[in-house]
Amino acid sequence: MNQESLERANAFLAAIAARVQPGELLDVAPADVARQIGIAEPLVAARAVRALLARRRLEAQDGRYRLLDATPIQPGEKEQVPRPRRARTKVRRAVRHEAPTDQRPTYSEIGREAIDRLVELGREVATLRASLRSAMEEAREAREARDEAERRARMLAERVRELEGRAEMAEANLRTLLAAAKGAGRDRLGDTEMEAILGVLKGGEGAPSQRSEETHAGDLA
Repeated sequence: MNQESLERANAFLAAIAARVQPGELLDVAPADVARQIGIAEPLVAARAVRALLARRRLEAQDGRYRLLDATPIQPGEKEQVPRPRRARTKVRRAVRHEAPTDQRPTYSEIGREAIDRLVELGREVATLRASLRSAMEEAREAREARDEAERRARMLAERVRELEGRAEMAEANLRTLLAAAKGAGRDRLGDTEMEAILGVLKGGEGAPSQRSEETHAGDLA
């Protein structure tokens, strides 16, 4: 017995001696005495009781304990009551019965396998549906982007045709003005022709031909 166990056993014995006299039965359970001296673990209390029983400080009688001697246990004191030997129990070897390998599957096994397969198929279907929704969303976005690109292409084509028409009209007006100036036999253009050319360059395509004809008629007069 080490010093700590010796001190616990003597503290347990002193608490019992404070309650009863030698030869009297303890009126409370050992666990209550253990809590009184601050021992909360039942295993520690059981070891203290066993040490007191082995050194004839206590005696077990009809499930209760009688105080025989209140003298504290001395260091190195040997046990007076030998501990009962535990009977060795023979361990029986369990015979393992191997299941036959050619056993036919039962209905429960078939049903369990079918349910597992249905669960797997359900998961695959859910995955495929999610992929389909994602693909449809991507296709819709691609169609919208294509429609927007086609709309912008049409607008640009119309703008190009409009600019080409205006350029052709401006070129025709300039040719008309230059031809009118050459027909008048002048090396330099007058203010009217210059104003008409400036109007053509700024985008006024309607009147230059009439102005050139009027200018040409005035020059001839």
